[in-house]
Amino acid sequence: MASSDPNKLMAKADKLTKLSLTRWSADWKSATQLYEQAAIGYRVAKNHEKAKIAFEKASKGQEMLSSPWDAAKHMESAAALAKELGNWTEVADFYKRASELYMVCGRPQPASDALAKGARALEDAVPDEAIQLYTDACSILEEDDKEQMAFDLYRAATCIYIKLEK
Repeated sequence: MASSDPNKLMAKADKLTKLSLTRWSADWKSATQLYEQAAIGYRVAKNHEKAKIAFEKASKGQEMLSSPWDAAKHMESAAALAKELGNWTEVADFYKRASELYMVCGRPQPASDALAKGARALEDAVPDEAIQLYTDACSILEEDDKEQMAFDLYRAATCIYIKLEK
C-alpha cells in the first residue's frame, strides 16, 4: 500500500470523509491512515504543497479520532512543509494550532516547544510574528511554573528586538 499513488490515496480518503446517501457517517479511521500514507508519498516525491495538505487532513482526522497528540504531530509536519514553501502565515498558524493541540493533551512543554519552533522558522522572514510566538511560548512555560526553561526563549526574542533596533 505504501507504494500506491498518493493522489489515489488522497481521493480515496476524501471519499471516506464525505457523507452521501449510502454513507451516513465519515470513516475517519481509514481516511486518516490514507492521508498519512499520501503525505509520506508526497514528501518522498518532493511535492511539498500536496504533502502539506495531506498532513493537514491527517491532523484533522486525528482530531476527529480524539487523538490530539497525533494531530499536533501532523500539524507540525505541515508547518515544516509550509516553511519549505516559504508560506510564512501558514507556518505561524500551523505551529500555533499544534501548540493548542498539545495543550489539549495537558502537555505545556511540547506546546511551548512548538511555538518556539515556529518562532525560529519566522525569525528572518517575519520577525514581529517570531517575537509574538516566543512571548507566547514563554507565557506557557511560566503558567506551568517552569520559568527557568523560558530563559533561552527570552534571549532569542531579545536578539530579534536588537536586530530590529526596537
